[in-house]
Amino acid sequence: MEESGVPDWVSTEGATVPPETVILEGSPNVTSQAPQQIFVQGQGGPGMIMPTTNAVLALVLGILGIVACSVCTALPALILANGALTTTSQYPGHPDQGLAKAAQIVAWIGIGLFILMMVVYGGLFTAMVLSGA
Repeated sequence: MEESGVPDWVSTEGATVPPETVILEGSPNVTSQAPQQIFVQGQGGPGMIMPTTNAVLALVLGILGIVACSVCTALPALILANGALTTTSQYPGHPDQGLAKAAQIVAWIGIGLFILMMVVYGGLFTAMVLSGA
């Protein structure tokens, strides 16, 4: 063993200094500079403006269709909800997406209740006519 404290099996012959830039096939060049910021599409960051929708109005009209006004507000609610869903599907992560889906479901429930009510009243009217009352 030498006096410097380096074992015999370590040789300094032919040792080279590694290059500053490592180049691997299929990967970006790695340099000593700070990494650049990468923007991800669809996550809504600074400067990304998402269009507004009528999802809240559609939900209110759908609830009114169930509670009081039936088809008079349920059909416009369904139309507005479908338009809002079209807009929100173009922008992943849009905050109104769930609201628009809920408005669509509530509007369909209102329309279904209206149809059920018409069938029941139609059956009652038919039964009344057939009984001769």
